[in-house]
Amino acid sequence: MPKNLFFKILLSLYFLIYFVNISYSNPITAWEKAATSVVSVLPTWPGFKKPGFGAPPGTAPEGTGIVISSLGHILTASHVVKRANLIEIRDINGNKFNAKLILDDPNTDLAIIKAEIDITPINISKDKPKIASSACLISNSFGLDLGITCGVVSAIGRKNTGFNKIENFIQTDAAANPGSSGGALVDKNGELIGMMSGIFTKDTDTNAGVNFAVSSELILKIIPFAIN
Repeated sequence: MPKNLFFKILLSLYFLIYFVNISYSNPITAWEKAATSVVSVLPTWPGFKKPGFGAPPGTAPEGTGIVISSLGHILTASHVVKRANLIEIRDINGNKFNAKLILDDPNTDLAIIKAEIDITPINISKDKPKIASSACLISNSFGLDLGITCGVVSAIGRKNTGFNKIENFIQTDAAANPGSSGGALVDKNGELIGMMSGIFTKDTDTNAGVNFAVSSELILKIIPFAIN
């Protein structure tokens, strides 16, 4: 085979692989489409007058929420807000709003809070993600405000992990840490495929690459109103 032809084939294969990878994994697109629909959740715990103090052991002083309706409904993790006296949310621009708890389902770790906000809701995927497909987590890790980490869908349909009574988890290696609970696990198009619920680890609450998000399939079964 002539060297020129071999070089052209090799170059063509390189660009083909490159563009296939880009089409299947683009964190920039995921962030730009979904980040504005994600908020930080700031609960005030009993005995304290402002957020950020007094969280029970193993619970971050802040969490994350996902705007799921144009009426201001925000999906978050039950364990982030269930004992809070007051709840505030902070949008991506730093604006704060009061919120109230309207649904708490500890069996699935899903909760709904509502705030007077004008934020475009996230698009929720109705399809099961493919194992090994791209997955990005947008969350308020360690209360540092919103950021993004990316990985893959490690497994789907995970049950009996010991986190919740009712489980249908997407497992991912996208980094999650305290404050990530309630965060948006999204696909390459920025569509919601899960809500971060549990970090699987032995000694600390820091990321070990085995993290569990409540699947959009279970979310759509639990949420009792039409979602935009």
